[in-house]
Amino acid sequence: MDDCLFCKIVSGEIPSDGVAESEHAVAFRDVNPQAPTHVLVIPRVHQPDIGSLAEAEPEATVDLLRLAKKIADDVGGSYRLVFNTGADAHQTVFHCHAHVLAGRELGWPPG
Repeated sequence: MDDCLFCKIVSGEIPSDGVAESEHAVAFRDVNPQAPTHVLVIPRVHQPDIGSLAEAEPEATVDLLRLAKKIADDVGGSYRLVFNTGADAHQTVFHCHAHVLAGRELGWPPG
């Protein structure tokens, strides 16, 4: 997608604060962190949300989840993994992405 922010990060056109990468996914620090550790994990392929990614690219979905777990394990302790899907769920970039949140107590319900 020519106008997708995350596609431009994957291609290297836009720089990011990279944390890790794998065959199918890239991870980088969120520019507006909501926790001491707030990392976005995105697939290299463009899909608008996690459901679409799971249907179209199951191998990429598993790889994305493994990379998210690795990042969380490296931080240690508890973490939250969040996928916002759709505008009403406050998804602002319509390229599938997981938020890995850690480093503080994460209240419930989220907010």
